[in-house]
Amino acid sequence: MKATIPFLLLVSLLFFSGFYRTSDFSESKPIVSESINIEVLVDVVGKLRIHVSPDDKQLFLTRGWISYGDLGAKGDGKTDDMMSIAATHAYANQEGLAVKADSGASYYIGGKKRTAVIQTDTDFGDATFIIDDKDVEDRTVPVFLVSSNLSAYTITQLSSLKRNQAKLDLHFPTTSLVTVVDSNVRRYIRFGPNQNDGAPQTDIFIVDKEGRVDMDAPIIWDFDHITSMTVLPMDTALLTLRGGKFLTLANRAESRYTYYSRGISIKRSNVLVDGIEHRVEGEGDHGAPYGGFINVSDCAYVTVQNSVLTGRKTYQTIGSAGVPVSMGSYDISLGRALNVSFVNCTQTNDINDNTYWGIMGSNYCKNLVLDHCVFSRFDAHMGVANATVRHSTLGHQGINAIGSGTFLLEHSTVYGRNLINLRSDYGSTWEGELIIRNTHFVPAGGRSVQASLISGTNTGQHDFGYTCFMPERIRIENLIIDDSNHPADYHGPAIFGNFNPQRTDASYVEKYPYILTKEVQLKNVTTKSGKELRLSDNPFMFRNVSVTRLE
Repeated sequence: MKATIPFLLLVSLLFFSGFYRTSDFSESKPIVSESINIEVLVDVVGKLRIHVSPDDKQLFLTRGWISYGDLGAKGDGKTDDMMSIAATHAYANQEGLAVKADSGASYYIGGKKRTAVIQTDTDFGDATFIIDDKDVEDRTVPVFLVSSNLSAYTITQLSSLKRNQAKLDLHFPTTSLVTVVDSNVRRYIRFGPNQNDGAPQTDIFIVDKEGRVDMDAPIIWDFDHITSMTVLPMDTALLTLRGGKFLTLANRAESRYTYYSRGISIKRSNVLVDGIEHRVEGEGDHGAPYGGFINVSDCAYVTVQNSVLTGRKTYQTIGSAGVPVSMGSYDISLGRALNVSFVNCTQTNDINDNTYWGIMGSNYCKNLVLDHCVFSRFDAHMGVANATVRHSTLGHQGINAIGSGTFLLEHSTVYGRNLINLRSDYGSTWEGELIIRNTHFVPAGGRSVQASLISGTNTGQHDFGYTCFMPERIRIENLIIDDSNHPADYHGPAIFGNFNPQRTDASYVEKYPYILTKEVQLKNVTTKSGKELRLSDNPFMFRNVSVTRLE
C-alpha cells in the first residue's frame, strides 16, 4: 500500500513583501485515477497525480479515513514527506474521507513550495511534524491550508453602505461573509517608526440569506463608494483538527520585514482546532519575523482550544522612518476574521521574558475572545470591534488595542506596563466602552514604574484616516493594583497616562481633535502601595472627565 514519490519538478521562486492571499498558494485540484498500485507523482506543471487501486479505494471508503502512510509517507523524521501529506489531503478532500496521522510518526517537511489543503476532519494524533525553515522556496506559502470548497464571488449591485446598516437589499444563497473595500479612502495611516500611508477602507461582516447583517459584528464604516465587494458562502458543518506536535526549525534569514508564514492557515468558517502543540528551535542572533504559525483570515467562528504555542524571538531592523525598530513576530495572526476564540491555551516560553515578542497580532477583526489563556499579550493593530479577555493571564506586552465597541477584561491578571495600552501608532482610539472587573494588575511585571491604567499618545497633529476617540465610558470594579514596588517620587497609580504632555492649557490647538472620555466609574479599586488612584499626570487634559466612585 506504500507509494513511490518521484520528484519531477522544482517550482520556481516567488517572493512577496507582505502577507499572502489564498490565490497565491492554493493547490490546483489533483488528478486521481485508478492503478494497480498506489502511486503519487507530480507532473511537469506541478500538479499532483494520485493513483489508487480499486481495492485500496474500497478499504479507505469502508473505514472512512486515510493516513499519510497510506500514500507513502515514511514518518522517519528524515525523509521529506510533504508530497505524501499533500496528496493524502487532496485524495481525502475528493472522497470525503477523514485524515489520520500514523501513530508515533515523525514527518519531516522540507522547504519545497507545496501546501496540503485540508477540507475534511484531520487527526494529527501523537505524530510530530518537523517544519524546516532554514531553506525554503517560498516563505509565504503555508504548510497546511484549511479551506472551503465553496467559491467566493463578487457582486456589483450595491454602490454604497452605511455604518450599522442592518440589511442589504440583496438575497444570498446561504449565510455568507461579505468583504467590502473602498480604495478611495485610506484608514489606519500609521504614525511613528513604522509609518505608512494607511490601507484602503475595508470591512467584513456576516449576512443571512435575506441580506440581514449580523449586528453582533456590525458594519463599522460608511461606504460612500464601493470599489469591490466579495461574498464567501460560509460552511455550516464543523471541521475539526486535533492533536499534533509541530516543531519549526527557525529560519536564518536576514532580519528584515520578510515575514515567514509556514504554518497552518485557516480560511474556512466553522473550524475547531483542539490540542495542537507548536514549538520552535534554532533561533539565533538574527532571523526574519513570522506572520503566525496559526493564521486565521477571511472566515468566522474559529476556536483554538487546549493548545500550546510559542512566542518568537525579537529581532531588530530599520523601520520605514529610517530608525531602528523591533520587528513584531507572531505565533498567532488574525486578519479579517470574526468570532475567533482561544480557550485554555498557553505558550511554551515565559510570558514576561521580553526577549520574545508578543505571541498575537490581529487586523480587521471582530469579536475576539481569550478565555483561560496564558499569553504574553493581546493585540489589535488595525482595529477590533468588540473583544473579551477573561480568566486569562497576560505577560510583558499586556493588552494593546485600538477599535470600537466593548472591550471586556475580567477575572484576569495583567503584567504589562499599563493595564490597557491604546496603540499610539494608530491614534490611541477606542470608540466605545471599556469594562474592567475582578482583575489583578501588576504594573511592568513588578518593576519600579509610574503606574497608569489606560495609556496611549495622541497629539492631535496627525491624520490617522479617522476621528480618534478615547473610550466614552470606562467602568472599573474590583481591581487590585500591585504597585508595592514603586519609585521614590511615586504619587500613586493614575487612571490615564499622559496622552499629550503639550496639552497643558487652553492655548493648545489640535489639528485633528481627540475626543476624550466622558465618564469613569470606579468601585472597589485597591492598591498594594496604599496610595490613592489619581486622575492623571496631566490633569488639565482630563479635567472634564466625570469620575464617580461607587459604593
